[in-house]
Order: sequence, then C-alpha cells, then structure tokens
Amino acid sequence: MAESDVIKFFNRYTARVEQEQVYGAAWMRWTYCNPFGRLALEALVKRPLFSRWYGWRMNRSVSRRKVLPFIRTYGLDVNEFADSPESFRSFNEFFYRRLKPEARPVDSDSNAVVFPADGRHLGFPDAAKIEGVFVKGQRFDLARLLGDAELAKRYAHGTVVLSRLCPVDYHRFHFPLAGQTSETILLNGPLYSVNPIALRRKLSYLWENRRTLSMLKTEQFGTVLLLEIGATNVGSIVQTCQPGKQVAKGDEKGYFEFGGSSTLLVFEPGRVRLADDLVEQSSNQCELYARVGDRLGTAA
Repeated sequence: MAESDVIKFFNRYTARVEQEQVYGAAWMRWTYCNPFGRLALEALVKRPLFSRWYGWRMNRSVSRRKVLPFIRTYGLDVNEFADSPESFRSFNEFFYRRLKPEARPVDSDSNAVVFPADGRHLGFPDAAKIEGVFVKGQRFDLARLLGDAELAKRYAHGTVVLSRLCPVDYHRFHFPLAGQTSETILLNGPLYSVNPIALRRKLSYLWENRRTLSMLKTEQFGTVLLLEIGATNVGSIVQTCQPGKQVAKGDEKGYFEFGGSSTLLVFEPGRVRLADDLVEQSSNQCELYARVGDRLGTAA
C-alpha cells in the first residue's frame, strides 16, 4: 500500500494517532488509483444505478450472513446495540442500527455544540480560508456545495465541520443543537466515494455528490446549515425528522443506508469556537475521531 493511501486519524479518547482499517480497501485503491479502475468509476461506479443495485443486495435476507463476521472483524461493541445482532433481517438493517441512548450521551452544556455523527472530523473556523483538506492546495468551494451563490456569500466566512462516517461506524446522524428544522432540499449528483483515498485526488467529490441541505434555526447560534452527503454504495439518505419541528440537541435527524458517507455543518461567522483538539488536528490535515453527542465546540 502506498503511504498516500494509508489513512490515519487522531483518536480523542486514546489521545493517539491511529490507522484506519478500511472496509474494501483493495477495491477502493483500484477504483481511484488504477487507470482501468478510473474508467470503471466514470462509466459505472459513480452512477446512482450502481449504488441502488448494491443497496438491493444488502437488503436481501441472505446478506444477514455478513453481520456477525463484520462485527468480529471490526471489533464492534454489541453491548451498545439497541437490538441483538441476531435480530437483523439484512446487512442493511444492521448497518443503520440504533444504539442504546446511554451509549451516546449528549453534552448537556447549553453553550456546547455537539458532533452530529460518529466519525472522523475536520473543523475550519473560516470557510474562506480552507485550503488543505487531505492534500495541500485543494480549495473548498462553498457556493458549489450549497448550490446557492447568495447563501454561500452569507456563510463565506462561517465555520465548517466535516464529519466522515466509515462503514464500521454508527450510521444515524443527529442534531448538533436545539432549534427549529426546515424543509430538506435534495441537490442531485453522482455518487463518488468520500474516503480520503478518493478525496486526496479530487476534493470536489464533496460538492459533486448527491446531497441534502436543510437549516436549523437556533436562539444562540443563529441558523446552522446541515448537509448530508451521499457516496458510492449509499442506497439513500433517509430523513426521519419532520420539517418545521422543534428539536432538542442530540435528537435523531436521519440515517444513511449502506456505505460510508459524510455530514457537513456550516455555522454563521463568529458564532462558534471549535474545540482545541479539532482545530489542531485539522490544521495538520488529520481527522479527529469523536462520537455523536460529544463536544464539537462552544458559543463564541
């Protein structure tokens, strides 16, 4: 494996840099690093039809045979599961499993913003100054991400937090703050991988991919933009919260079906002070591993 394809992250809980055990690593490297793989990527793999087909496979009852080997291989803690591993009728049902509430306590400090998902996170205090995401020189395009130039101007110097969920992670996403929800807008597109192996080669997959955008109006933090970004083999992004609802911090917003994916938060300028470890690791182009409900930052 090339050094550039080794994915390392800083684990908040162990205070160590760790190496990610990548699900489907060989296939990922072939698709994004091999010339023939890239041909397959553009011709087939990026297309929603491919992901729907794979999602169909993961929804079949025969796929439940993958559940226990997956748990053993990746060392998942079944004591966190709300349901027993044997109860899942398909691999996909296991994939978007619920956890016991006590497995993911939510920071109750009214000044705290929490991570919306389990995963590996990057945080940037000023969207206009984002220049090195995974690789130096790759610039972040907020206008293309949001699909709205006027909205992008309003948040041009806002704070951005990107949370990447691996296939081994808990795949439900939650609200980072209390507030009132809006309608969800679908921004259509292809389904490239959002794994660093892919993003090191082309960051624009983030704003080319199919994604959803909604807003959360809060009293203390202004209006927060909430995005969910699809990826290869993600059958769909499922929103479980009704628009116009008043939600509490940590309430469930939705879930991803099979595949790794990402969420992205954009805050109004000057509203949030990111946690020191998140800023430090992100400035070194290293993701920070933290769980949903843990502190992302505080009111500025």
